[in-house]
Amino acid sequence: MKAKEAKEIAVSLSSPSKMPCSGYSIPARHCQTGSKLRLVEGSVCFKCYAFKGNYTFKSTQSALERRFESLNNPQWVDAMVTLITETAEGDRQYFRWHDSGDLQGEKHLSDICEIARRLPNIRFWLPTKEWKLVRDYSANNAIPSNLIIRLSMPRIDQPAPSTPEIEHITYSEVHSKEGTPSNGAFLCPAKNQGNKCLDCRMCWNPENLVTAYPAH
Repeated sequence: MKAKEAKEIAVSLSSPSKMPCSGYSIPARHCQTGSKLRLVEGSVCFKCYAFKGNYTFKSTQSALERRFESLNNPQWVDAMVTLITETAEGDRQYFRWHDSGDLQGEKHLSDICEIARRLPNIRFWLPTKEWKLVRDYSANNAIPSNLIIRLSMPRIDQPAPSTPEIEHITYSEVHSKEGTPSNGAFLCPAKNQGNKCLDCRMCWNPENLVTAYPAH
């Protein structure tokens, strides 16, 4: 598939300012679990960043909505493979799913797994709050080894499991100033380096079982 056709289908990739790579985002208002958590004080979604700043611009919201609508296009996987391949040069052989938004269902997760299989040299990071969806899907389907799924703890200062439930599944937790990260958790260094990943790639590292982030 040519790049022009791919963009007509999947619209575009996102460029999160924090990340060393491209990503793909959809509207946070379509989050299934996140939309419920956003109403719960003390949850990691209560002050969701994807409802603030640049995410509120009309042009941004339009692109996010068009990407969301593209998920049902039967050529979406082909289009995404083309777009990701175009940007995957040098240190950009990483990809982040959903700096805004989350998994929409089994087909969405299945398509993401297929993209990872077709691009084995790209390391994908998928943070999600859709625990049941991931559990149910992985019970009958293999997760590609280059797709690092991080299940997000729903509440601030809630510790992640000490051992993985499923192969290739990792975790993330958010802690307050008073909270204590889980023993052995990797502390995200972004707040001390201009809110950027810089050389850090631990969220894409399958050996990093738990990443701990400070609450925004």
